[in-house]
Amino acid sequence: MIHDPVFWGVAVFSVLITGISKGGFGGLALLAVPLMALVISPVQAAGIMLPILIVMDWVGVWTYRKHWDRRLLILLLPGAILGIAAGGLLAGYVDDRIVRICVGVIAALFPIYAVFKPRGGDAFIKNNRPLGFISGTVAGFTSFIAHAGGPPFQAYAIPQNLEKQIYAGTAVMFFFVVNFVKVLPYAMLGQFDQTNLTTSLILIPIAPFGVLFGAWLVKRIDQALFYRILYALIFSVGLKLLWDGLV
Repeated sequence: MIHDPVFWGVAVFSVLITGISKGGFGGLALLAVPLMALVISPVQAAGIMLPILIVMDWVGVWTYRKHWDRRLLILLLPGAILGIAAGGLLAGYVDDRIVRICVGVIAALFPIYAVFKPRGGDAFIKNNRPLGFISGTVAGFTSFIAHAGGPPFQAYAIPQNLEKQIYAGTAVMFFFVVNFVKVLPYAMLGQFDQTNLTTSLILIPIAPFGVLFGAWLVKRIDQALFYRILYALIFSVGLKLLWDGLV
């Protein structure tokens, strides 16, 4: 059991913003592990968050059960499972800072590309199946290492120009599968000890409130504004991860 009151304040905030992200505002979830890593180790933070993420995924799946893109999931998930396998095999050898820098670069550059993209850029991404497989693989790997699979997923999913609820639902379904697949290798790496599981169980009741609030916001925000907010969140998180990785 963790007794540090600072940790609990940070953890509650992290769970709430992750829930809002799971509710449709992808990007915010990336902040959870870095925030918690300010007071505990990144490895322990990832272990605590996984059961909470799975509960959020169930709430999100129920919320968006009629709104998701089957074609995009079929394209991305095989690569994601490969990325998770690679993450499990390399977990003991990968420096957290390198992962943060790589994810930060993707997260920071993608909104810049979206704003200043060349004509036809979205069409190139949209119809590029190998790029979809690569994006899924990177998302699976970075999700395994630091629950940071959002930017690689978004870099391929956002240019598909899906309706906002379809986009949100597809993201929920994608990470539902990814997080479920991560359970076995996390258990084999000893991430689910008594301290981590007890902490997760205490924080889990907070999770549904964030998810439902995020889904409520998605339904009420204009689609163009929704994507602008999404780009801003991704860019901000990218800078934060770059800062953490470099400093």
